[in-house]
Amino acid sequence: MEQTSRRVLLVGHCGPDSSYLRISVSSALPGGQVSFANDDSEFQAALRNPPDLILINRVLDGMFSMESGVELIRFLRKSYPQIKTMLVSNYPEAQEEAIAAGALPGFGKRQLGSKEMIKMLREAAGVGEATRA
Repeated sequence: MEQTSRRVLLVGHCGPDSSYLRISVSSALPGGQVSFANDDSEFQAALRNPPDLILINRVLDGMFSMESGVELIRFLRKSYPQIKTMLVSNYPEAQEEAIAAGALPGFGKRQLGSKEMIKMLREAAGVGEATRA
């Protein structure tokens, strides 16, 4: 797999989930940078140099002024329309709501490490050609 310098921000995930997501993202995007935001100040700081992709938890874990990942996607779509977002949720209805709010199709925690999840991340990060290998 080719190396990528893509930057991915994980938002609102608990410690164990963040660890699993970091491993999965690093596997899908070798050479990519994964960072975390678990409160409003970390999130705002991360947006000063916007990442290529933000993976948002369905229910924000941490200290956020919003509780819903979909609500955060709506905010980002209005304020930072160039940033790609994906919801991390096993619930199809939450995925539909996130897509309607402007997110790319996301995946659930049960899909971590799957070929489908890797393909989704690579395409979202603009590394689509390598997904055909």
